[in-house]
Amino acid sequence: MSNILGTVVEKGIQVIIALIILIVAFKIISKLAKKIDKKLEDKLDPTLVRTLVNAGKILFDALVVMALVGYLGIDTSGIAAVFASLGVCVGLAVNGALSNFAGGVLILITRPFRIGDFISAQGFEGTVEEIKVISTKVITLDNKVVYIPNGALSSGTIVNYSEKDLRRVDLNFTVGGNDPEKVKSLILGVCEANELVLNDPAPFAKITDYGAGNGVIVTMRAWTKSANYWDVYLKSLDDIRKAFDENGIVVPFNQLDVHIKQ
Repeated sequence: MSNILGTVVEKGIQVIIALIILIVAFKIISKLAKKIDKKLEDKLDPTLVRTLVNAGKILFDALVVMALVGYLGIDTSGIAAVFASLGVCVGLAVNGALSNFAGGVLILITRPFRIGDFISAQGFEGTVEEIKVISTKVITLDNKVVYIPNGALSSGTIVNYSEKDLRRVDLNFTVGGNDPEKVKSLILGVCEANELVLNDPAPFAKITDYGAGNGVIVTMRAWTKSANYWDVYLKSLDDIRKAFDENGIVVPFNQLDVHIKQ
């Protein structure tokens, strides 16, 4: 009886010691994680730092639990097998999420775009509002909110319209039965009158192709700041059309003649 009582007391003391070590270890790990988070969040991306720190905290907590289980004399091989099985099951279940997580980390490291950039990816165009670890939040031109999975985003083609400070506006005009030189002069005049169009590089207006039976094609190329692209694009269309109307320049349209035989 005394042996049993001694064993119970000994095990009880071990359990109490294990609980004390567990509480102290968890507190130390938590404090270290917070310190690392504060030191790195100014140097690296806060989202990436917080995710990695939390993952490390969970890993060390699990190691402490495993060590204390072994200290109490419990066979950890069975527990390790259970954890391994759970890991495989969870890995299969969240395979897509892990792919998106890896894609998010890759995007945060390589920086193909930043918050506020206007991008085109996965069939969507819009402004990047938020970059998360799993997905990227994009606001389209018609104010729709699109969450693009980072796995597909990191492995697909991304067009970043905001990375460069300047963009070129390209417009084509078909000239039929009109003086091409006059058309080029009018286009350049519209570009010079628009204060958003840059003088260097200079605007361009040249014949670039021949239309399918409708005359020649005159191309306008004008450079502007990326933020002013759509303003220049739309204003150029409007002003050039007004200049054509005022100077009797007719823009031909495709026509279809139908002959009816009796």
